[in-house]
Amino acid sequence: MKKLRVLVLSDEIDRALYDHFDRSMLQDIDMIISCGDLPARYLTFLATMFNGPVLYVCGNHDEKYVTNPPEGCICIEDEIYEYQGIRFLGLGGSRRYKKGPFQYTEVQMEKRIHKLWYPLWRKKGFDVLVTHSPAKDHGDGKGAHEGFPCFNRLIEKYRPSWFFYGHMHLSYDANTPRVSRLGDTSTVNAFGKYVVEVEVPENGDTHRSADGDGGSQLEQ
Repeated sequence: MKKLRVLVLSDEIDRALYDHFDRSMLQDIDMIISCGDLPARYLTFLATMFNGPVLYVCGNHDEKYVTNPPEGCICIEDEIYEYQGIRFLGLGGSRRYKKGPFQYTEVQMEKRIHKLWYPLWRKKGFDVLVTHSPAKDHGDGKGAHEGFPCFNRLIEKYRPSWFFYGHMHLSYDANTPRVSRLGDTSTVNAFGKYVVEVEVPENGDTHRSADGDGGSQLEQ
């Protein structure tokens, strides 16, 4: 079974990928995905140095994306992006805690999901959920770091193979798992950088079982 090697990022620049960049670090990577809260210049740099697609959703600290989004990258907010038969659904932003873009109440996030009913029906679901915030009671925190219950329901209904999210710095809690499970879905906290292998469907079959052992950290 062919696998797509995906480098997921969020919340903190990895100096090895920026200040000390070496092209060999990306030679086995097929796609880069940002789960938010990363400077546009960082993603633009990676898109310049990388031959594959660079996807992103917005974090609550990405206000500058409104006027100066990352160049050469693909925003997948509120849409399903398909690559090699794998369907990626993007829903960025965090819990609303102040005025500003990319912050939502539970009701507002639910409405975003509801508006996706047609592409979800047309694409027959999705394989990878990409968000900034975690799901409720799954690697989340309190207040502005509380997860969205509507993500839990979305995952329960469509049973994607993978759920990539950010927002929760691993430094917040040393016991926070990098990779976990939510029902049938493998979940990854993308803080910093992490590599995941996503199965590429054969014969158009996009309904794959989740593989909790598909991720491995890049060497520093």
